[in-house]
Amino acid sequence: MSVVAKVTISDIESAEEGLRRQVVPAVSQAPRFVAGYWTRSDDGKDGLSMVVFESEDASRQRQNSFSGVIKPESVTLDGVEIRQVVEHA
Repeated sequence: MSVVAKVTISDIESAEEGLRRQVVPAVSQAPRFVAGYWTRSDDGKDGLSMVVFESEDASRQRQNSFSGVIKPESVTLDGVEIRQVVEHA
């Protein structure tokens, strides 16, 4: 299972620095973390992340904490949802 978050980015440079320094280290240390992917649109205004956990329970536990994760002021959290990982390579 995974937690998918959608964000709006107002400053690409600040957002990427905060991602590298704060968000990725905090999320990757979460219990039962498997992998994380953080992406942004070509124009840099929208971001989408997918963080995979070992189980649905672990994903649901982390879903509620995503809104409280340290994030740069240049990022607005637009939504968080749980998605099932159907396949990977």
